[in-house]
Amino acid sequence: MSFFEFEQERRFRQTWEAVRIVRPVPYSLFTFGDSVLPYFLVCHAAKPGDTVSLRRGEVRIARPTILTPDNMHPQFRNFFENQGDLEMVDFLIARTAAFSHLTFDNHSAPARSVTDSVEETVARLNRQLDADEEDHIAVLTAPPHLAGFAVLRYATERVIQSAADNVQELRERGFLP
Repeated sequence: MSFFEFEQERRFRQTWEAVRIVRPVPYSLFTFGDSVLPYFLVCHAAKPGDTVSLRRGEVRIARPTILTPDNMHPQFRNFFENQGDLEMVDFLIARTAAFSHLTFDNHSAPARSVTDSVEETVARLNRQLDADEEDHIAVLTAPPHLAGFAVLRYATERVIQSAADNVQELRERGFLP
C-alpha cells in the first residue's frame, strides 16, 4: 500500500471541505442537451487587509449527441489557471463518479473587489437573489487559490444530484428497462 494515496486523499478532502456551496439550486440537469449552471463565486481575501473578490460565471455541461466509447474521459475547460490542479480532477473521477462523455466548460467574468467580508457579500447576494425571485443561481465561496475547484465541486454535485432524475427520464422515454 502506498502512503502517497493517503496523502492524496487527505489533500483532496481538505480541498473539498475548504470550498462551500452556500446557496445551492434545486434543479436537475437536463437529461438531453446542454445545461447551464450560473453562479456567483466569492473568494476570501488572499491575506489580511486585502479585499474579497466577487465573480459571476456559468458552467455549461454538454452531453454528447452520439454515443462514445465507455473509456472516454470527461473534458474540463477553463476551471484552473494551473494545469497541476487537474490531478484533483483525476482523483475525483477515479474514486467517486464516472462522468464519461460529458464536457464541462466554465466561463466567468473578471473578478471584482468588494469591501465587504465574505459573509456580508454572501448575505447581500442572497438578499438580491431573493428579491429577484432567482433560484437558478448558486453562490459559492472559496479561498482564492481554490476558485476553480469550487466551481468544479458545484458542477460535480449538480451531476451527482441529477443522476436519479436523469435515469428516470431515460426509463420514461424507453431508453432503459
